[in-house]
Amino acid sequence: MIPGKENLERSGSNTTEKEGTFALFDFEHFLSRVIKSWYWFVLMAALGYGISWVYSTYYAQRIYASNLSLSISNNTASYFTPNQSINFIWGQNGNQDGIYLKKMLLSRSHNEYLVKQLDLFVNYATKGFIKQTYLDKYDSPVFLEIDKSHLQQVNYSITLIPKGGDRYEIVLPEEGETTSLYSFVTENFSNVSRYNRPANKVVSINEWYVSPNLKFKLVKNPQPSQIKFENIIFSLSTVNQTVNSLVATIGVDFDKEINSIMIITKSGYNLNGTVNFLNTSVDELQKKRLIDRNTVDKNTEDYLFENLAKIRKKLDSSAALLNHMKITEGLYDIKDRDEKALQRIKDLESKKAVIITKINSLNNIKNTLASQNLDRMISMNAAGIEDGTFNASVSELKALFLKRRELALIYTPNSEPIREINRLIGEARGNSTGSLKNYYTNYVNELSKIDQQIAGESVDLVTYPEKERRYLDAERGYNMIEATYNTLLTKQNETQIRVATNKSDITVIDNAKNLGQGPIAPDVNKTKYTIIGGLLLLPLLILGLSEAMDNRVRNIKELLQATKIPLLGVVGKNNHENNLTVLEQPRSSISEAFRGIRANLRFLHKENNQSKVILVTSSVGGEGKTYVSINIASVLGLSGKKTILLGMDLRKPKIFGDFKIDNKYGISNYLTGEVKMEEIINKTRIADLDVATSGPIPPNPSELLMSQRNVEFITELKNHYDFIIIDSPPVGLVADSFELMKYADASIYVVRHEYSEKYMLKMITEKYQKHEVQNLGLVYNDYQTQKGYGYGYGYGYGYGYGYGYGYFDEDKNYREPTLIKLRNRLRKLFGNS
Repeated sequence: MIPGKENLERSGSNTTEKEGTFALFDFEHFLSRVIKSWYWFVLMAALGYGISWVYSTYYAQRIYASNLSLSISNNTASYFTPNQSINFIWGQNGNQDGIYLKKMLLSRSHNEYLVKQLDLFVNYATKGFIKQTYLDKYDSPVFLEIDKSHLQQVNYSITLIPKGGDRYEIVLPEEGETTSLYSFVTENFSNVSRYNRPANKVVSINEWYVSPNLKFKLVKNPQPSQIKFENIIFSLSTVNQTVNSLVATIGVDFDKEINSIMIITKSGYNLNGTVNFLNTSVDELQKKRLIDRNTVDKNTEDYLFENLAKIRKKLDSSAALLNHMKITEGLYDIKDRDEKALQRIKDLESKKAVIITKINSLNNIKNTLASQNLDRMISMNAAGIEDGTFNASVSELKALFLKRRELALIYTPNSEPIREINRLIGEARGNSTGSLKNYYTNYVNELSKIDQQIAGESVDLVTYPEKERRYLDAERGYNMIEATYNTLLTKQNETQIRVATNKSDITVIDNAKNLGQGPIAPDVNKTKYTIIGGLLLLPLLILGLSEAMDNRVRNIKELLQATKIPLLGVVGKNNHENNLTVLEQPRSSISEAFRGIRANLRFLHKENNQSKVILVTSSVGGEGKTYVSINIASVLGLSGKKTILLGMDLRKPKIFGDFKIDNKYGISNYLTGEVKMEEIINKTRIADLDVATSGPIPPNPSELLMSQRNVEFITELKNHYDFIIIDSPPVGLVADSFELMKYADASIYVVRHEYSEKYMLKMITEKYQKHEVQNLGLVYNDYQTQKGYGYGYGYGYGYGYGYGYGYFDEDKNYREPTLIKLRNRLRKLFGNS
């Protein structure tokens, strides 16, 4: 049975839904193209490696990181240490001091202090032939010291060229001067009059360079690096820019096992720069926090000393009153008094005295907040409280007060910056007083409970005589004053001990060091693989796009599944100089393929010893229908069957060329009645094979082919020949062949490997499935097991490569699908494949 015919028999009449539908993407062919294009991938990989090497060597700015570890003592919070935020809800419930210190290290105030103290707004770099490398300040042979009272241009490169003997040439950019200059005093920009570009100048160490947009001098590095630089590039940044860039490069984490150990990380373009910054930052923090702790404890000590003096006077007065009552009234002992009840009252009044002392301390802190003189703030310990959140809010409030004093020198009271800073001060004060209110409310509630308990215990005292009651009241008053005095004395002793033993609550475990750490970024390997992968993806995408846009048939199995048309045979590539392969190369594999097609033809028509008409067509020109027609006719003639080959492709006659026959008269002449049938039939080298060529191209080929005379012509030939082979026009361009198929016993549809378009097969498939075309079989032409691209088309029948454009005059109205038009343009762009 013919291959593919059994599929149709099994599918029945329900196979029309997806007939003519091919796969959108032929992965097997795509993979084949990828393998054949291996050299492009090798080229892209080499190019990617080269690009990544150049990037890594000359352009990539390495980012380094160093870290410092420290231990945090308890109660590190200080009122005067700057802080940016009071939000401590970070999931570190047991490490509030550490979280406070973390916020402090990341705060704007602390980093702004460092920027101003260390002149971190000066950037150092050096440039080679291509790449600019960032330097640490202490790597440079000289430092740049600016006059902060002079307006300066920021983000403006200043290049120093060593001239020997501590002399440097200052080279400024050819352009880029601006009239908007920055003040490092007010931290704002000011506009100046236009000025000419400052000239380059050679200056010595400690010599001031002055221009309208710059004023600085060079200071020699006492410990210069051993590296010799051909140039040093300086640039200034605003304080705000520098602080923001610093904060963005600092990371603070806690040890997973011991949360009082903090690990601070600093990243940057220069390893020495990160090391120096971390060590300096923590060193400055230790110094400042020690000063702040001493200030707070000294304020607390003064506060306690003052209150102790007042309480001492009250205690002496109360003791004198008590002694007077004992002497004058003889009340050394009161008989029958309830000592247990009096002791409970004494204990409660001692607690009351402690709470009153705490409330008084809270009132002092509250008044200090209201006065805005935060330098006189006492410790919350005096109020019996440890609250890092409150301390942080006070720190922020103090920093905001300082900032407002600075802004008041520049802006008017109703200006936007002043209104904004007042708003922030209001928020910070609200946070601070809110915390105090909570503690105050708790103390008042606790005091109220104690008063109720004292009142309950004092019920029985009303039964005492008046003189004894007065004595007991004096004794209770003395006890409360004494308890208050003892409480203040205890707090004073604690504060004096802290003042005497105060030291920084931050202990450095490991300083930051330059240990030759490698860069943490960029990931050069990742970048390399990304570049190489991206370039390798480029030809892959091009091939994939080309494959997706390529609609040609190249898979026999897919062809049979999509069309459900039986396959008569597969013909290989013709490398012969003409189309007479069977006649001139009878032992070739192609000739054998045509003999196989001859054998399979009997399955398309009934074997009844009658003459058979076999029509050969295709979708468009160039697919090999004439080639197949000639060789099928040849193989039938060589088998002893009386055969005639009719060239009914009247628009593009070709058969005569292969058989070397004069085409002066042919079928077109016969159908118009100009000549007789005998005059157009030509003998060939095969005794049983005759040929009737097309003849001159007529003006009305369709009318001639569909005329009654043509039907009678074919009928007459059946009386003389066993087989009549008709080389008909392509059905994808004209309808002539469909009309001729009505008179054919079998039809052969030629599909050319990697040439025929899939969408062109839809029409013949639909007609076949609707039984409008009977006894149809496929011949797969030009197939090669070694798949390739750009095959030559040496058939010699003159159609050329394409879809049949120019086949005849009527094809000028043929409209090619938009997708195919786009595909053809891409082919021209990327080359025919």
